[in-house]
Amino acid sequence: MNGASREALASARDGLDALADNTSVDAAKLAEELAAVTALLDREVSLRRVLTDPAQPGAAKAELAGRLLRGQVGDACADLVTGMVRSRWSSSRDLVDALEELAASADLIAAERSGDLDDVEDEVFRFGRIVTSNSELRAALADRVAGREAKAALVRELLGGRAKPVTERLVLRLVTAPRGRSLEGGLNALSKLAADRRDRMVAEVTTAVPLSDQQKQRLGNALAGLYGRRVHLNLDVDPEVVGGVQVRIGDEVIDGTIAERLAEAGRRMAG
Repeated sequence: MNGASREALASARDGLDALADNTSVDAAKLAEELAAVTALLDREVSLRRVLTDPAQPGAAKAELAGRLLRGQVGDACADLVTGMVRSRWSSSRDLVDALEELAASADLIAAERSGDLDDVEDEVFRFGRIVTSNSELRAALADRVAGREAKAALVRELLGGRAKPVTERLVLRLVTAPRGRSLEGGLNALSKLAADRRDRMVAEVTTAVPLSDQQKQRLGNALAGLYGRRVHLNLDVDPEVVGGVQVRIGDEVIDGTIAERLAEAGRRMAG
């Protein structure tokens, strides 16, 4: 997002956080309602253009949104959306993207309240690894021809009873309404949102053998000291790394594996 939209999204996030401080607000219900508004504005292009028209006064756009939403969604959702359309957006699609993010964040707030946020982070990461490693599954979930119900049934078959309800809801929305994103990109975005909810960075850690609890704690402390923030470890085991540890944080890779050292030695010999 560009300038105006970034500021509008920051304000919307603050609004959601303010609602999250009120425990009487049902975060899971709010997530469902925000997702419904996202679907509406994604479908109704002319409406979202009206609601983001910079030539129209913010109060008029908020009044229109209020008339459309009051009685259809709860007051918390209506208040949040009317506040968002008062803001200035660089493009009409940015508003829909922001609503989609807030829907996911509201579900993560529900997970945080129930003490399930760590599990949800791990489950989203593991599901992403499964999808990446299984081309047939990825094709089935990303198939643009297959109906929403068929893909939803597949997600429920994969996650039903095996993952937290929040994880299932997040993945269901991503699979049935991808809005042009890749499945992997959507799952990565969910992982980042979950980490931001804890004000932590996400480190994807690959080792040849599973780390002990003591090793995980030492690695987490070392990375936190390096980056100045708490770091959540998403752990993966790959015998091909031979030994050592590979850490990926965003676009940065810290590679201390034997495989990489052997490869570097080979590059030097070849040079």
